[in-house]
Amino acid sequence: MSTTPTIGVLALQGDVREHLKALADAGSTARPVRRPEELDEVDGLVIPGGESTTMSKLAVAFGMLEPLRAFVRAGRPVYGTCAGMIMVADKLLDGREDQETLGGIDMIVRRNAFGRQNESFEAAVEVAGIDGGPVEGVFIRAPWVESVGASADVLATYGGHTVAVRQGNVLATSFHPELTGDHRIHALFVDMVRAVLTEGRD
Repeated sequence: MSTTPTIGVLALQGDVREHLKALADAGSTARPVRRPEELDEVDGLVIPGGESTTMSKLAVAFGMLEPLRAFVRAGRPVYGTCAGMIMVADKLLDGREDQETLGGIDMIVRRNAFGRQNESFEAAVEVAGIDGGPVEGVFIRAPWVESVGASADVLATYGGHTVAVRQGNVLATSFHPELTGDHRIHALFVDMVRAVLTEGRD
């Protein structure tokens, strides 16, 4: 029996609408999440691109930081894109002193590593576990991963830098797949969420 997971998109800041559409097209029920109690209503969560320091401050202001950390620690599936990758990193380089992350992936991420807004670009990226050829990566003030721990798996590199990582039920990409119309990475995440739901019913 096919399971249709409900996946939230953290809607504090960033490109929420695009993720909601991509998740729906990839076979899930998608909804925005702004309050702690709404985390109990979703099977997985996307943390979108945006501005990571602003997102961090808003998570604190809305009382979301600790509930989000608990969501990750509980092994619930989470996918972070761009600023979302920064949010799920255990450690940051070039972060503000007061910048908070959720953790979840044993990696060190460098903010804005690929350059400023006017240096944004698109590139074909081969992603492990994604069939059908490379995905088109949209890099907008994108971070890259400086290093990963033994428990994290590198899924993609570009220009010699790690740009996609998975550790357990947490997935992260430097780039924005939600902006391209190619929803294969979202489908991968939906499958991750569906697998957790199936395990819970066994």
